[in-house]
Amino acid sequence: MNEIIRIENLTHTYGEGTPFRRSAVEDMSLDIYRGEFLGLIGHTGSGKSTLIQHFNGLLKPTAGRVLLDGQDIWAEPKKIRAVRFRVGLVFQYPEYQLFEETVYRDIAFGPTNMGLSGEELDRRVHDAARFAGLDEGLLQKSPFALSGGQKRRVAIAGVIAMEPEVLVLDEPSAGLDPRGREELLSNIRAYHAERGNTVVLVSHSMDEIAQNADRIVVLSDGHVLMSGAPREVFARADELVAAGLDVPQVTRVAMALRAKGLPIDPAVYTVAELKAALLALRRGGAVC
Repeated sequence: MNEIIRIENLTHTYGEGTPFRRSAVEDMSLDIYRGEFLGLIGHTGSGKSTLIQHFNGLLKPTAGRVLLDGQDIWAEPKKIRAVRFRVGLVFQYPEYQLFEETVYRDIAFGPTNMGLSGEELDRRVHDAARFAGLDEGLLQKSPFALSGGQKRRVAIAGVIAMEPEVLVLDEPSAGLDPRGREELLSNIRAYHAERGNTVVLVSHSMDEIAQNADRIVVLSDGHVLMSGAPREVFARADELVAAGLDVPQVTRVAMALRAKGLPIDPAVYTVAELKAALLALRRGGAVC
């Protein structure tokens, strides 16, 4: 696969030269491929937020390089703004960044800063609203009159409207109820399927990552602990648990059944897979 972002030996240190010096990311290397849906997970303090802020130059490496389409994004610092249009980052609780008079103008803010106007700007606003699951009737309303979930969608639409090659979402479902969470993630999956752009989903929920990502990267203490397809990662569930990380609830059930002597694949991570495994065992006489 063709990588769109390459992280080479990245280190980022906070408080350099002070007694509070701390490396949040240390000598990390990672490839992110064009068109993939990548899940990024790790415990609090693992380096997730620091890492993703390097993808579009919000943070500058203490050491190492960040390459976008093979080019060092810091080779010409004056052009870093263009990188931020190509790699869109949606922070946790992005609704707190809304400020315009209408939803339309808030979504249009990024594309307007790119120099767009007229029909192209209007198309992008409406397309982004659709991808984010916003009703057209909300576009002329004040964003401050909307519900929390709707505000979250407006903020996400504002980044989508810039049509980035890479969309990075930091805990996009945080604080939402189960229905709102699934609706939002469904919209993100539909966006990825239609556009084919690279999506990076950062989450603390293994269930959320398992249900959406093609590949999972697990961070621990500023390093990549493991990387692979969901089945490959969850086959190492014992290592994940030992590192203080969660695993999908279905995987926990499979681990518990295996511990009781049932020959169940520990890499099971969906309800459908667990059901199929149990039915197979029953047909074989292993389950009463």
